[in-house]
This record gives sequence, structure tokens and C-alpha cells, in this order.
Amino acid sequence: MPTESDTGYDPELGRKFVFVTGGVMSGLGKGITAASTGRLLANAGFDVTAVKIDPYLNVDAGTMNPYQHGEVYVLKDGGEVDLDLGNYERFLGTDMTSDHNVTTGKTYQHVIEKERAGDYLGNTVQIIPHITDDIKRRIREAAEGTDICLVEVGGTVGDIEGMPYLEALRQFSHEEDDEDVLFAHVTLIPYSQNGEQKTKPTQHSVKELRSIGLQPDVLVGRCEDHLDAETREKIALFCDVPTDAVFSNPDVEDIYHVPLMVEEEGLDEYVMEELHVADEALPRGERDSRWRDLVTRERTGEIDIALVGKYAFEDAYMSIHEALKHAGIHRNVDVNALWVDADEMRDHHTERLREADAVVVPGGFGSRGSEGKVEAIRHARENDVPFLGLCLGFQMAVVEYARNVLGLEGAHSAEIDEETPYPVIDLLPEQYDLEDLGGTMRLGAHTTDIDSGTLAHEVYDADSCTERHRHRYEVNPEYIDDLEAGSLTFSGRANNRMEIVELDDHPYFLGTQFHPEFRSRPDRASPPFVGLVEAVLDRADMTEREVEA
Repeated sequence: MPTESDTGYDPELGRKFVFVTGGVMSGLGKGITAASTGRLLANAGFDVTAVKIDPYLNVDAGTMNPYQHGEVYVLKDGGEVDLDLGNYERFLGTDMTSDHNVTTGKTYQHVIEKERAGDYLGNTVQIIPHITDDIKRRIREAAEGTDICLVEVGGTVGDIEGMPYLEALRQFSHEEDDEDVLFAHVTLIPYSQNGEQKTKPTQHSVKELRSIGLQPDVLVGRCEDHLDAETREKIALFCDVPTDAVFSNPDVEDIYHVPLMVEEEGLDEYVMEELHVADEALPRGERDSRWRDLVTRERTGEIDIALVGKYAFEDAYMSIHEALKHAGIHRNVDVNALWVDADEMRDHHTERLREADAVVVPGGFGSRGSEGKVEAIRHARENDVPFLGLCLGFQMAVVEYARNVLGLEGAHSAEIDEETPYPVIDLLPEQYDLEDLGGTMRLGAHTTDIDSGTLAHEVYDADSCTERHRHRYEVNPEYIDDLEAGSLTFSGRANNRMEIVELDDHPYFLGTQFHPEFRSRPDRASPPFVGLVEAVLDRADMTEREVEA
């Protein structure tokens, strides 16, 4: 996939924008459609970036429950953002910043602060032009230095909270002579009971879009199957677009196959033609093909890894699922993530844990499920099952060791049990006097020094690593000497903070205070996850040799 040295902004092209809206219902896959198109544009030699617009009033995603919007994705600059930014980073192979996530809370906060400072010179501050101007400014600033910027508007057309953004995009399309703009609209194409593909929801959605002054240039139909020729023609007729501007985006087994589907449909070529950059694209035979090679590579087996958490909602752990998948791609195996409810550690959940080849305990906050996580870690430690703990999973590994190896009965995190007699996990010193919750944790990319001769050093094959953080609590320094007196080792540290923990007498027992899953990519799998998968495969090889013997 292209690197920074392969691509770069060409000012002679002018700046190009693709605005992606959605209709009928949310969760259709606007982000994956946009990211997939962006992947193909990058393969063709263009420098591509993305902006995600979230119309909610939150300043960022940091304080939201994962059940509402999925995981909180953390960027290198510490921005807590919508999970779609994770998809854009994984598909485009680039690191983004907080500027690439526009929220209503962020926009209104900025405009109100300017009003309080007297920057509007006595004018009445209104949605138009002040809010819409700020939206346009943010989009243009995020696009600086790139050839093509994909802008996804969250929610669906008709949502009242999304109206200022659509108005801003309407204005945007008429303002700059050196900007080319294309509007892509993603809608649902359901089936009737007799198996007919129905276009009426799309017609109504486009009618709503046109009523506010936006005419889509491209329509993408999300359906179980490819759109029939008759369906495409009907959509084109009633939505006033050419038939060749109507594209299918059918269901696929793996989201990483969507770029292949988009390419098969010719959506990327159509976009390049409409943006007047087709002549600047690399010839098809010279385009980067590594994505296709990666995602179509034949798998030689499969393994099962238990994911022990408290949210029975896959999007709450999206980056972990993807990091496991990337590690599987790296080692040519399919990785099945088996959900284990940490709050229901009995019956089939316990059985699923015992049957798994490895255990992952993810991050999280609060007390619910913490005891189940501790028991899952104990199972992995005592039975030599490969284990990876992330953030809270790292902390609960320390708690489990303190309780069951050191005999510190009641040891816990002060976050979960303020009255614990042994607070082996305690609040970060700089967190004591904070009042606001949003954006106040230890966030973003920080460098960890890794001790030589350790598992962590073997995994990273380096003396340090830079990974993203999101936490308020850490290992209590008062207990470090006791914890390290036996087989437990803190093999990674940063400014006297414990960042990586491991066990000396275990095939693979690794915990990280940081979140390595956020930097994992299909072509650059996260080292701790690769190590976990390799430990499973090594264990399987050993068992097979023992059976043969």
C-alpha cells in the first residue's frame, strides 16, 4: 500500500471532496463503503484522507457508553472518537488526528467561545452562517495537504441534528473554483416478501436529500445481493442520476473484501472520472495490489480465542476483533473470537472459556464483570493458556496475581473497590484533583521502554514501542517490589509507570497498560496479538508432536 513517499498532494489537481450521506437507516455501512473507495483511490496513487461528522452534542465520544456507538477509538493525539475513524485508519493505512472527527459539541463549543470573546463584533450568532462556516472550515483544514478527502456524515438524511451539516455541504459545493465535489448517497434496498428488490425507500431518501438542495451524483445500494439491472434502472429514473452512477454494495463475508467488491462494481473509476483525476491515476496494472493479496490469502487453519468482556455487543470491541483478524492474516489462519460474558461466568460461558485456545481480557471501566475477568485470567495462568490482557485486562492480571499468588486477600483496583486493603491498582497522581471526565484521562500515543531478554522484547523485537493509551489508574508503585519478587515481571516502563507485565514460567502471558489494538492494520498486525496467535500455534504443534510420539 502506498506510503508517504509514494504519494503526495498535487496542487495542480485542486482539492477533491467526496461527501458520503446515508438514507433509510443508520448502520448501513457508509463508513466501510467510503473507506473501501478510499483504499482503491490510494492504490491508484492518490493521497487520501477522511473526515467523520458526528451530529451528536458530545464534544467527543469519550464519555459515551459503547452500547450506543460502539467502542471509543483513540487516535495518536489522544482524540477519543467514533469507531469509524478506526476503519478509516485501517483501510487507508494512515494515522488521523482529532481534527478528522467533527462533532456538533465541538463546533458549537468553538462558536460559543468566540462569541463570548467578542469575535463576532456584535452580530447575532446563528446556525447560518456561523455554525455552517465553522463546519466548512474544519473540513477544509482536515483536508490540507491531501489530494482527495472523504467526508462521511453520520446518521441519516432527515435527522434534525444533521441539518446544519447538510446545509454546510450545500454551501461548500458552490464556493471554491479549485475544488471538485462529488455527493455519494448510500441507501438500503430491501426485499419484499416475494423476493423483489424494493426501491421506494431509496426514492424517498433521495427526495429528502434533494429537498434541502443536494443532488446525489452517485447512489450505492446496500442489499443482500447485487442489484438487478431493472432495479438500477428504476433507481436512476426516479432519482435523476445516470444508470451507470448506481452501484451495488452487497453483503460479503469479511469487510476487508468490500474494496474488492467496490472495484468489481467500478465505483472507484467512476469517482475518479467525476473528480477529473482519472488521467492522473496509476495505470491499473501498476496499482498497489497488496490489499487484495492480503485479504484473499489462503488460510491453513483456524483457532478459537475467548474474548472475556462485559459488553455483549461486537462493536464495543471492534478494534480487538480486527487486531485478532490481522494477526490471523499474518499467520495464515482464521481467528474465531468467542464471546465470554465476564458477568456470567458459568454454564456455557465457562465451558467456552475452557475450550478456547487463548484468552483475551479487554479494557473497560467500572466494577461489572471484574471478578469474572479475574477468574478468566486465573484459568489462563494456572493452565498455561496463552493470555493477553489489555488496559483493564492488564490491571486485573496484576490483581489476580496479588490475590492468588502473593496471598493478598481482597487485593483490587481502587477504581473498583475503594475500601480494598491492598490497592495494587490506584489512581494516577495527576487525576486526583480533576472534576471533568471528558478528555481528562491519560490519552494518546506514549513511548514505552522494553527490557531486553523479555517476552515483550521478543514480541516487539525492539527496545521500545509507541502505543495508544486510555486510562486513569495504574499499578501502585508501593506494591511493585512484592509483585516482582516471584515470576511476575514488569518488562515495559515509561517514566516509572508500569506498562507491560508478563510471567516468566508461562508459554505466553502478556498484559499491556496501553491499547495495541488501535495501531493494528491488515498489513501491519499488532505484535502482542501476533505473539498470542503464534503461541497458540506453537502449543498446537507441541501437542501434535506429543500425540505422534
